[in-house]
Parts: sequence; C-alpha cells; structure tokens
Amino acid sequence: MDQVKVGAFIASLRREQGFTQEQLGERLMVTNRTVSRWETGKYMPDVDKLLELAGILGVSVNELLSGERLETPELAAERAEENLVSVLSESETFGLSDRIEFFRHKWLREHRLSIAAAVILYLAAVTALVVWLGSAALAACAAPGLGLYLFMRNRMMIYVEARAFKK
Repeated sequence: MDQVKVGAFIASLRREQGFTQEQLGERLMVTNRTVSRWETGKYMPDVDKLLELAGILGVSVNELLSGERLETPELAAERAEENLVSVLSESETFGLSDRIEFFRHKWLREHRLSIAAAVILYLAAVTALVVWLGSAALAACAAPGLGLYLFMRNRMMIYVEARAFKK
C-alpha cells in the first residue's frame, strides 16, 4: 500500500466534499494534525476510523486504501485482498493520546469566552484591591485566582476523560 498515494487521495476527497482538515477531524474525533499526517502519507488512519472516513468521503474502504477510485469489479476484487492484508499487518494506530488532545482543544475552544471572562474578572478584582488596599492585597488575591484556575482545569479534565476514554 502506498501511503503517500492514499494520503493524496484522502486530501482530494476531503476538498471535493468541502471539508477543512479541522472539520473532517471533528467528525472523526481526531485532531486536524492527525488528518494532516494522513494526507501527507506519514501515517495511515486507524483501522477503526477507516469505515467512518470512507463513508464521510463517499468511497469504499477498498478505494480509500487503494488511493484511487476502483471503477471495475475486477479491479476492486484484485485490490481488496491486497488492502486487507496490508492494513492488518502495517497499520499505525492513533488512540488515546489523539483523543485526549482532540477533546482538550475542543473544550478550550468551547469555553474560551468563559475563560476570558474569568481572567478579566480576576484582573479587575486584583486591580481594585491593589488600588484600594495597597500591594498587600495582591497576595490575598492569589488564592482565589489559583482556585479559579484549578476549578476550570478540573472541569476541562473531567470533560476530556469522559470523552477520550469512551470507545
């Protein structure tokens, strides 16, 4: 199996469907970097993603692994066994680390407004306390700020773990 050919085929099909790498990655629950790696031929899609990827791109798994449209049944049958053996013996899997990275970035994107609001409120509180109470108030503001950071980080990790470890 020619990974570069398969990657170029995935890229052309993605463009035909009008998806960006990010959009395709979101539909497949992988990062846009993972999609980029597939398209450059550095890695192949995980076996459990092949059927879903083929469906989204409107081709068969056999065509996807061949890196071309297979117009005749004879050509499709010839490539099917070749592709099956190749996928089972050479596949590179993207598993947990890619899912964790995807959901962490997704959570940050979805919560960027609340994060920005929390930072602005915290900075306003620190500024007000410093103006009114002097520099000693800065130390008193550190604890609530740290608490807010830990709270937001904990919410993010709960979200990521709940989704990344779910198959």
